[in-house]
Amino acid sequence: MNTYFAPPERCSEEELRKQLDIVSRNPVIDSLLKFTSGFLAILDSHRQILAVNDSMLQMLGIDDAANVLGLRPGEAIGCIHSAEEPGGCGTAKPCSTCGAAIAIVSALADEVPSQRTCAATIKRNGQETDVCFQVRCVSFPFEGYRFLLFFMQDITSQERWAALERVFFHDILNFVSGVVGAVEFMTSEGTDPELLTALREQAWRLKNEIDIQRVLADTKGQEYQLSMQEVTANHIVTGVKNLFTNHPVAAGKSLMINEPTANFTVWTDYSLLMRVLTNMVTNAFEATDKGGEVRFWIDRGKNTVTFFVWNKKAIPEDIRQRIFQRHFTTKDGAGRGIGTFSMKLLGEDFLRGKVDFTTSEQEGTVFSFTVRSS
Repeated sequence: MNTYFAPPERCSEEELRKQLDIVSRNPVIDSLLKFTSGFLAILDSHRQILAVNDSMLQMLGIDDAANVLGLRPGEAIGCIHSAEEPGGCGTAKPCSTCGAAIAIVSALADEVPSQRTCAATIKRNGQETDVCFQVRCVSFPFEGYRFLLFFMQDITSQERWAALERVFFHDILNFVSGVVGAVEFMTSEGTDPELLTALREQAWRLKNEIDIQRVLADTKGQEYQLSMQEVTANHIVTGVKNLFTNHPVAAGKSLMINEPTANFTVWTDYSLLMRVLTNMVTNAFEATDKGGEVRFWIDRGKNTVTFFVWNKKAIPEDIRQRIFQRHFTTKDGAGRGIGTFSMKLLGEDFLRGKVDFTTSEQEGTVFSFTVRSS
C-alpha cells in the first residue's frame, strides 16, 4: 500500500490480540486510564488503539471500547481523511500536516515526548464539524513491545474565540492602514475632495467594525444581527479601490479592477462583505512580489453574485489541502491563519455565502466569494 506520510502497515490479528492482552493486564495502564483527566488512548507501534479511557469513549459517543480497538485515532474520531487511502489514518495527503499524526510519528522515531496542535474535520451523523485538539504523545517499551500514551485535550472553543479576536484586530488593522495612508497622502499633496470622501467612508467602516466586534464579544457571535441593505456593485468596487489606493500591503504593487458592466445591487451586510473582500485582496497582495499585480472583478449570475481576486502565485499543495480548515495554520501562536479563517467565518457562517479557491502553477490563485443577489 502507498502512503503520503506514515507507514500504512498494521499488525496481524494475532499480534493485536497479544498486545491487547498485555495492556489489559497492566495495573499501571489500568490506573492511568481510570484517573487521567481528558482523553487518553494507548496505541501500539502501528498507531492502532489498544485501550481508551471513559472520557474518550464519551467524546466519541461510543459505549463499548471494543468498537475502537485496532483502529487508529483518526478512524476512531471520524476524521474525513482517514478513509481516503487504503492504509487509513496517517497515510492520506493531508496527514503530513496533521498535528496528531506528526506527534505520533515523532514520538515513535525519537522516543521523546511530542506535542502538537491537531486541527481536524470530523464527520458524525452525516454532519461535518471542525475541531481542534492539543495532542501529547510519548512512547514506552514494555514486554518486548513499544506502546504510546496518546493524550488529547479539546481546545476547539478556546481556539475559535482566540481566532475570532485575532480576526477583529487583523481586519481593523487593514482599515486603519487604509485611513492612515489616505491621511498621509492628503497631508503631502493637499486636500482632495475624493480623498476626503474615501477617508469619511473608512472612518464609518472603522466605527462599524468596532460595533460588530462589540456584539460578537458579548454574544460569542451567536446573536449578531445582520444589517442588510442594498449595495451597488459600483459602490463595492469603489470601496475596495479606495481602501487599497494607499494601503501599505499594496506598496510597489498594482490592483487591477475590472469595472462591472452593469451597476446591479447586492442585498448584504456591507461591513461584513467588505471584511471578506478586504481579506481576499490583502492575502493576494501578501502573496505577490514587488512589481506584481492583483486582480479584482465581479460576475453576476442568474441569482448570485461572485467576487473574484487573483494573484500569480500558486498555493503549495500541502497547504491547499487544509487552507479553509478552521484552526489550521502554518504559523505559530493561538488563533493564527487569520485571512482565510476570516473569509470562511464571516462569508459563510454569517453572510451564508460560499468561499472557494482554485490554484495552479499555470493559472495562479483565484479566491471567490459567492452570495445570492438581490
